[in-house]
Amino acid sequence: MAVVQLKNVSQPIIEPTTMNPSNDEALPIVELKNVCKRYGNSSILKNINLQVKEGEFIAIVGFSGSGKTTLISLIAGLLQADSGDVLKQGAAITEPAPDRGVVFQNYSLMPWLTVYENVALAVDEIFKHWTTEQRKAHTEKYIQMVSLTPAMNKKPAELSGGMRQRVNVARALAANPDILLLDEPLSALDALTRGNLQDEILQIWQQEKKTVILITNDVDEAIYMADRVIPLNPSPDATFGPDFYVDIERPRDRTALNHNETFKKLRAEITRYLMAIGMEKSADSAKEQIVLPDIVPNTQTEPTLKAKKDDLGKPRYLEYSKLSKIYPTPNGNSTVKVVDGFDMQLKKGEFISIIGHSGCGKSTVLSMTAGLTEISEGGIILDNREVDGAGPDRGVVFQAPSLFPWLSAFENVQLGVDKVYPHANKAERDDIVGYYLNRVGLGDSLHKKASELSNGMKQRVGIARAFALSPKLLLLDEPFGMLDSLTRWELQEVLMEVWERTHVTAIMVTHDVDEAILLADRVVMMTNGPHATIGKIEEIDLPRPRTRKSLLEHPDYYLYRESLLTFLAECDKAH
Repeated sequence: MAVVQLKNVSQPIIEPTTMNPSNDEALPIVELKNVCKRYGNSSILKNINLQVKEGEFIAIVGFSGSGKTTLISLIAGLLQADSGDVLKQGAAITEPAPDRGVVFQNYSLMPWLTVYENVALAVDEIFKHWTTEQRKAHTEKYIQMVSLTPAMNKKPAELSGGMRQRVNVARALAANPDILLLDEPLSALDALTRGNLQDEILQIWQQEKKTVILITNDVDEAIYMADRVIPLNPSPDATFGPDFYVDIERPRDRTALNHNETFKKLRAEITRYLMAIGMEKSADSAKEQIVLPDIVPNTQTEPTLKAKKDDLGKPRYLEYSKLSKIYPTPNGNSTVKVVDGFDMQLKKGEFISIIGHSGCGKSTVLSMTAGLTEISEGGIILDNREVDGAGPDRGVVFQAPSLFPWLSAFENVQLGVDKVYPHANKAERDDIVGYYLNRVGLGDSLHKKASELSNGMKQRVGIARAFALSPKLLLLDEPFGMLDSLTRWELQEVLMEVWERTHVTAIMVTHDVDEAILLADRVVMMTNGPHATIGKIEEIDLPRPRTRKSLLEHPDYYLYRESLLTFLAECDKAH
């Protein structure tokens, strides 16, 4: 078998076994020849070569900083290459044009215009020679195509994130482009909305016979949607990896893919390739370790790291009793019960994942547990004490870590440590801060201001801060949801490694099925809201410590995955 050598990766990458099913010699609709792009002294893209056939759907998977948006901007004509050729049907691309429709991650809608007016803006500009009636019919056609006819007269502020992105797609399509360029258009959406928009984009692609280039950091999304998946190795000097051809019959069914051996094999190959990209970066983070002082925080009676073995597994350490949350409706005339009778017990040291569709009350349960949201009915007992407000005995990590931007990473963590270790001396408190920042791979960035850190680095600070409090309970509300795959995988490994040392009782809210299985002892599945409650609990009987690689190779992994996906699909139908 051929071996592809990847720069800066210590292990060879096995070339995918699924080969190109076609030798079509037709002139490609898009072609990049030895394209290079620099910003100042930094080389972003180097010797990029790509050919896309007319009507092909390709997915380019890459991580933050790999140059994905630069690549899309070059094809769109928004940027010019420093060297090499960017061609459409053999002609150089030198400027933006309506034959290339672009949908970026942010919505870029005119907030003072309605849905209809945002789409009509493009139509009126491009098709000036048409009659008013023709332009109106054309605008309405594409609004209907993305299922927004009922919201045609609403302004962006009145729409959900998914609906705003639909307007973006409709506007791009209404320009009647030959090529649709999608730059992570779905990454900020919840799983249900994301899945629905994936299906809508596929339906439009098949109906309109467009050529589509999708940028994504989601391997499952790439395989589900594309004919071909191409990794973009990270900058500087980003280059393409090998092509992975998706030889799976269309239309594709998400649940059925879980049983498809071609899907499983391809998924494992792409994932292993992407993981190998980050190997050297992960190896570089292994620094000299600081010894953690043996000091008891003022939030508990014994050090978490020195917890007695027979105390771990203590039943009913955390107990939810008929927990409910009621909110008034917007008009104030009635109420709605968002969470209804959430009832569960956790053992000490247990790791629980909670999954469910958007609006099912996952984050509401977590917020009530943190003491940040008032409990309407029922109660929460933590270590024999009722939860009746916020406190440092519960460490919370949100999707946005809420750091003080003018303070360094060290100072942001130090704030909490000073509160829970007032009896320790300064050197001991500094060692606690340094220990956890080193554990999350920030040993070289201790004194960088939060404003200078990437999103992934900020999230590492948030995790370090939560663990440094030595909490009785760790609460994680989709902490990796806005991060690219490589950063998310790295931080999952960090979280598992630190959790293995502390065995702190933990609850994570996530919409990622694979993340839920990888991290948890049990996965709690919530029904759709309102009146959301526990629909099913899945025990994850997989050996620890776990790695993503071992997960992909375990015979029970896809059985657990099917259980969770089937539950979510049933909730989707009920929704």
